[in-house]
Amino acid sequence: MRTRLLPLLIVLMAAVLLALGFPLAVRVAAAEQQRVVIDRIDDTARFAALAQFVSEPVEGSDERRRILQTELEAYDSVYGIRAGVFYRDDRALAKAPDGWILPDEGEGRDAFREALLGRRSHDPGQVWPWQNGRLAVASPVVRDGDVVAVVVTDSPTGEMRSRTMRGWLLIALGEAAAMLVALGAAFRLTGWVLLPVRTLDAATHDIASGRMRSRVVVSEGPPELRRLAKSFNEMADNVEDVLEQQRAFVADASHQLRNPLAALLLRIELLALELPEGNEEIASVRTEGKRLANVLDDLLDLALAEHAEADLRLTDIGALTGERVAAWRPLAEEKGVGLTLDGAPAVTGWADPIALSSALDAVIDNALKFTPEGEEVRVTTGIDGTGATVVVADRGPGLTEQELERVGDRFWRSGRHQNIKGSGLGLSISRALLTAGGGTIRYGTHEPHGLLVTVTVPREAPHA
Repeated sequence: MRTRLLPLLIVLMAAVLLALGFPLAVRVAAAEQQRVVIDRIDDTARFAALAQFVSEPVEGSDERRRILQTELEAYDSVYGIRAGVFYRDDRALAKAPDGWILPDEGEGRDAFREALLGRRSHDPGQVWPWQNGRLAVASPVVRDGDVVAVVVTDSPTGEMRSRTMRGWLLIALGEAAAMLVALGAAFRLTGWVLLPVRTLDAATHDIASGRMRSRVVVSEGPPELRRLAKSFNEMADNVEDVLEQQRAFVADASHQLRNPLAALLLRIELLALELPEGNEEIASVRTEGKRLANVLDDLLDLALAEHAEADLRLTDIGALTGERVAAWRPLAEEKGVGLTLDGAPAVTGWADPIALSSALDAVIDNALKFTPEGEEVRVTTGIDGTGATVVVADRGPGLTEQELERVGDRFWRSGRHQNIKGSGLGLSISRALLTAGGGTIRYGTHEPHGLLVTVTVPREAPHA
């Protein structure tokens, strides 16, 4: 979820920064150009004041013309800005440099025409840093209410564009710094927002794995997620209560039924003494009674396995597996089935030895039960990532893909194996025993035929 939320926040923050940065960059460029234009307007106004009486045929007009020409030449020499005073017919009263003439078209000509109407020329169009343009500003020279000439300045824009680019660079650096701060804030924000979600996910996984006492600490995150965590804890409490009542009912019912069933089986045995030996009905009743007793024992074992706390300790998985294989080998030899142990001899993991022994007994018993005479059951110990594994592979008929999805369910047995003795609770008990200690049990196909059961326990000490 973080991989989805974080890019969204980054895109939104980048959009906000760009939305602020673009207008600011435009404003910086406009401010730089406006400053230059105002300077040119002041300069043209000063030259217009000098040129106002130059062409007047009075004493000293030649001297004023010379002063005006000197000012224009100094202006061009110092600032590199072309300037001139032009009559209506484009004749130059004074100009610098000497070879400069008014263009026939362009901004300079437009500014000249506006000034002939008796007003200062409009502000030139915006020049951007990537444009190599010039700025033309014109002011009229007015005498006795008439426009007698026009002062025109033609400015280069290189320095102005450089200052604009430096301003844009500062804006870019500021936005980059702001983006880094925003990224850090986004990481913290998403971590704060998603912490309850991650906690909920871990607690949900624990409960799905059978650790029903897992709960969420309702202390961090947004109020909505804290309410969700509180509701989750309430739901988990209710589910645990219901399951506890179910386990208690199964355990109590199994326990209460065992005494009447034992008495019934005793009376059947007494009745058998009064009937001819080998009576088929009595034998059938005795078989069904014993089967019912086994089912009740398995139900009680399952209820206890789901309720018991695991006594986890560092266990030699290889040695424990060897003991269970040795215990089942006489039965395997009696059935004519090979039972072998392979894999690493020294494999350790964190498990409840009694629970793991019971789970391995159920898995090996199931493998021997379905493996025909002359075939082999192979038990292999090893390491798979962070877990220690015991793999039991048989050569029985195996299960289909649909049956593999249901194996381990309570009372479930394949329709092809109904004639084989069993209650359908052995693998359910194994799963309950392993789950209590953080272990797992998986089922797969053993090619070309058979069932592959993998029991896994953690190699690292479980966290409290």
